[in-house]
Amino acid sequence: MLLFFTLGLLIHFVFFASIFDIYFTSPLVHGMTPQFTPLPPPARRLVLFVADGLRADALYELDENGTSRAPFIRNIIMHEGSWGISHTRVPTESRPGHVALIAGFYEDVSAVAKGWKENPVEFDSLFNESKYTWSWGSPDILPMFAKGASGDHVYTYSYDAKREDFGAQDATKLDTWVFDNVKDFFHHARNNQSLFSKINEEKIVFFLHLLGIDTNGHAHRPSSRDYKDNIKKVDDGVKEIVSMFNHFYGNDGKTTFIFTSDHGMTDWGSHGAGHPSETLTPLVTWGAGIKYPQRVSAQQFDDAFLKAGVCYFQGILPVDYLNNTDLFKAESMFTNAVQILEQFKVKMTQKKEVTLPFLFTPFKLLSDSKQFNILRKARSYIKHRKFDEVVSLCKELIHLALKGLSYYHTYDRFFLGVNVVIGFVGWISYASLLIIKSHSNLIKGVSKEVKKPSHLLPCSFVAIGILVAFFLLIQACPWKYYVYGLLPVPIWYAVLREFQVIQDLVASVLTYPLSHFVGYLLAFTLGIEVLVLSFFYRYMLTAGLTAFAAWPFLTRLWTRAKMTSLSWTFFSLLLAVFPLMPVVGRKPDISLVMGAGLLVLLLSLCVVTSLMKRKDSFIKEELLVHLLQVLSTVLSMYVVYSTQSSLLRKQGLPLMNQIISWATLASSLVVPLLSSPVLFQRLFSILLSLMSTYLLLSTGYEALFPLVLSFLMFVWINIEQETLQQSGVCCKQKLTSIQFSYNTDITQFRQLYLDDIRRAFFLVFFLVTAFFGTGNIASINSFDLASVYCFLTVFSPFMMGALMMWKILIPFVLVMCAFEAVQLTTQLSSKRNLMIFLTCVLSACNIFFSFCSISHYVIVMSMTIFLVFLNGLAQLLTTKKLRLCGKPKSHFM
Repeated sequence: MLLFFTLGLLIHFVFFASIFDIYFTSPLVHGMTPQFTPLPPPARRLVLFVADGLRADALYELDENGTSRAPFIRNIIMHEGSWGISHTRVPTESRPGHVALIAGFYEDVSAVAKGWKENPVEFDSLFNESKYTWSWGSPDILPMFAKGASGDHVYTYSYDAKREDFGAQDATKLDTWVFDNVKDFFHHARNNQSLFSKINEEKIVFFLHLLGIDTNGHAHRPSSRDYKDNIKKVDDGVKEIVSMFNHFYGNDGKTTFIFTSDHGMTDWGSHGAGHPSETLTPLVTWGAGIKYPQRVSAQQFDDAFLKAGVCYFQGILPVDYLNNTDLFKAESMFTNAVQILEQFKVKMTQKKEVTLPFLFTPFKLLSDSKQFNILRKARSYIKHRKFDEVVSLCKELIHLALKGLSYYHTYDRFFLGVNVVIGFVGWISYASLLIIKSHSNLIKGVSKEVKKPSHLLPCSFVAIGILVAFFLLIQACPWKYYVYGLLPVPIWYAVLREFQVIQDLVASVLTYPLSHFVGYLLAFTLGIEVLVLSFFYRYMLTAGLTAFAAWPFLTRLWTRAKMTSLSWTFFSLLLAVFPLMPVVGRKPDISLVMGAGLLVLLLSLCVVTSLMKRKDSFIKEELLVHLLQVLSTVLSMYVVYSTQSSLLRKQGLPLMNQIISWATLASSLVVPLLSSPVLFQRLFSILLSLMSTYLLLSTGYEALFPLVLSFLMFVWINIEQETLQQSGVCCKQKLTSIQFSYNTDITQFRQLYLDDIRRAFFLVFFLVTAFFGTGNIASINSFDLASVYCFLTVFSPFMMGALMMWKILIPFVLVMCAFEAVQLTTQLSSKRNLMIFLTCVLSACNIFFSFCSISHYVIVMSMTIFLVFLNGLAQLLTTKKLRLCGKPKSHFM
């Protein structure tokens, strides 16, 4: 059994990784011949301002007094330059946004795994192609372009990362630091001949990264006065810098200025997803080579930001922004087209070299002859000074080349997808057959003839494996292709080895009444579909929980246990409210967090009072543990309230609050191990400890969610015991006398029954509810950074991400601990309950077939993999017993 679980985890890791190799491979192409425009550029230097987190509407719209928040930028728009709206792409985060701006492509997904301070793939950038680049700003952004540069010509000046504090008194100081250091730099250059010579060279870039707006948006939201005032500060700073440049270079007219943003921000102060408030950013350009504003009587504006595009981006020259000769525009556009066409040629050649000639299917819309004809015609148009026709023709060529790049980039997607699906279906089949064979009575009584093993089957699969490996070898495929291509072979061999079980199963199923079989199949299919739909529509969880509420009344449970059935119905309906609540855009409400804390304290008082009456089973050590947990809850409530007050006064996170928060988090998984292993006492202790941490991570109504979920879990434990007694499988035990035990007698466990499928489905449904009940982890912008402010306010993406992930996992752990109790009270072995995996895998496979949500597929696969880890954590929390004293303690049974 251990070997099976190890093999299962390995296979699931492969399936999990497959989605990245199928959908998220690097879009970069290397090996092209550089192309240059034969005409001299209009500018000697570029000044790039990036106002991190600035929304387009926040800059362009007028304030409540009818005046602009950025009067200098507004004056540029009206009298000196060109402007528009730029469109960023998901994920709308700082790193991919800056890579797209400065390197001209949407970054490889492996950047997520490598971190913000590394370059996961080699890429060229504007900074690298410059003579010199000087940059000022955040230590999270600047180093990535310096590390990616060849030679020592990209210089960075960053402030300390500790300045990026969401609880700081004035985040505009981040931008003031940048402006002041740029001014000091040029002041120093006047007295340094070597530096003075460098900054007077051609092809130099100055990059100013301004993080204050983003920091204020996270801390106070874009509608706040802090965010809007920061825009005014940035506008004033840009005005000073532009004036300084013009004065330093003697108004030589050779400086180009660009003001833009890497991403926007939602109304609730987050970014990462694809809402227009996150993807629409301002773009203002002026100076050398930039067209002046033109007044028109009417303007037709077609903004196709919602239209689907290719999966990556190569920069296309915006000729409409240029103020130069028509010849320059035509030559520049021609060079741009040739650059992208070179990428297409290299990509096609690479794919053609590793594909068998009779299997290679070229991109038919851009044949060699068509490339030659378009380029020849474009050169002819330039010669005859038909410059508008050149621009139009080059845009057509770029469009075709980008489509071709996308075609070759996804060339192997179908092959890989088919192999993974075949392996997926095979693994589901094998897991199902193993359950039926080893842990059920579905095939009981069906005759089994022992046949002499045949060598035909293994030899056939060995031959298939050799053919697949040879096919991949002659095509020089990457090693991962061998994994995806060969993995289905042993899986399906294992399935076909159980052919006798398949026959027995079919024979057993045929003995069931057709109506029963169809009913079970429809119920199972409907349940799986509800699970899948809940990943896309949270209100499906409400529908499922409402159906759960009616379940006791559709069975005989109502007649056997009325109070338990009513409790089940009440808490199911109460929990069903949470998926209807908003996950984004809501304002923090600390009063709800305080209310949840008070409910925990009230519940603690009731439980401690009842336990103190039972002197035979309640000892001083356990009373001390409960009092310690009550104190932890009180401290959590105090920290939440005082931290909120301190941040509102812009005094930052108090050090003592931070110490208490981290101490509470560290102790939350240890203190429950000091409590009694009696079932309900241990579960309640786990709830108290985890709730203390959850309160620190809450900002509103979600603080109530673990409480309601836990109440439902307690009722679930009772109601499952009633269902087991009703079916006559075993006798009812007294729950107050059952203890969690690490060393469980395996002989006490029973075979699996059809009703255990429902228990496994309940578990998976509750796990999905734990994930999506108060949030949508498939959407980055549903996370609220305010959740972690009791622990830290200085920007740290991985630490903040880890804290928010733990907040998501706390309800998950509560469900798993409750299921440990369900397995114990119903005498169901966790090692034998493979249906948990089966249900998760079926859901994942269904989503995989739909090909419509990669993020949801990743979530389901993560659930399947982490189920083993969390099951182990739940076993540890429920069964392990630590002692404050050295002497052993006895517990009444």
